[in-house]
Amino acid sequence: MSIETSCDETSVALVRDGREVLSNMVSSQIDVHRRFGGVVPEIASRKHVETITVMLEQALQEADVMMADVDAIAVTQGPGLVGSLLVGVVAAKSLSMALDIPLIGTHHIAGHIYANRLVEEIEYPCMALVVSGGHTELVLLEEEGKFQVIGRTRDDAVGEAYDKVARAVGFPYPGGPHIDRLAVESTEEVEMPRAWLDPESYDFSFSGLKSAVLNAVNQAKMKGDEPNYAGIARGFQLSVIDVLIGKAMRAVQQYGAKQLLLCGGVAANRGLRAALAERCAAEGIPLLIPPFEYCTDNAAMIGAAAYLKWKHGQSTPLDFKAEPSFSLEAWSV
Repeated sequence: MSIETSCDETSVALVRDGREVLSNMVSSQIDVHRRFGGVVPEIASRKHVETITVMLEQALQEADVMMADVDAIAVTQGPGLVGSLLVGVVAAKSLSMALDIPLIGTHHIAGHIYANRLVEEIEYPCMALVVSGGHTELVLLEEEGKFQVIGRTRDDAVGEAYDKVARAVGFPYPGGPHIDRLAVESTEEVEMPRAWLDPESYDFSFSGLKSAVLNAVNQAKMKGDEPNYAGIARGFQLSVIDVLIGKAMRAVQQYGAKQLLLCGGVAANRGLRAALAERCAAEGIPLLIPPFEYCTDNAAMIGAAAYLKWKHGQSTPLDFKAEPSFSLEAWSV
């Protein structure tokens, strides 16, 4: 049984052998947070408290499994919002103690990466491109469960940039899907800068791109014109895609990766999925992308990652703490 409460989704899943998803129940808080234009941590943790027991019961019912059949409890230990993480951690510790079964604190990003294993076998070494609301990273996996972060964002994560641009354009939270739709449908493009940083760097930066979007909107309004929102959205998305794909493909070649894994909530972006699939096909690089339901935060991915620890006989002491800034490399098997 796996539990995920790192941000604004309460999710519980039953996963067999790290591959077979028996149930994956997710309760989203998007409607609650939309009125505030983003996630409010205190509200998020309160909603987790209200929902966690219901999700536990529904996951067992959907999987047609008794609590006595559960071999181990996995839970997101971090990173995430500390108040939200604590709700899942306390629930997992309680179940572990009551059932006298192992407890496995799990890294949230490891879950996103190993969501790919729910649908296809992973070959090593591989490269993971992690794109979500709070993370933009390139992660090398030389072997199973061994993580090396070779590039990360220096400011806004790509999901944050999408939400901030969407707010400037006038879309509600979460703004990413709205920008994606507008960009895909647009026949015009307002060209935006690409932040490549140092020639050898695998790091990312999207704050300058966000500022360029705001400048384009404000300049049009100052002239009394209606901003070309569709063209701006397309220009923004093409800039993001160019940088993400360019750095990911260079990393695959440099490290001799056998596969490229796309992971995280922004992996649901249609423009990114299509462009990355086209580039990988042209260069003969196998690309793994989870289905949409495993891209956003969910407990099935936590179960898939926790199985790495389970099969090596590794568990987590009951006195472990929620870690809002949990290190992925330190979590390696």
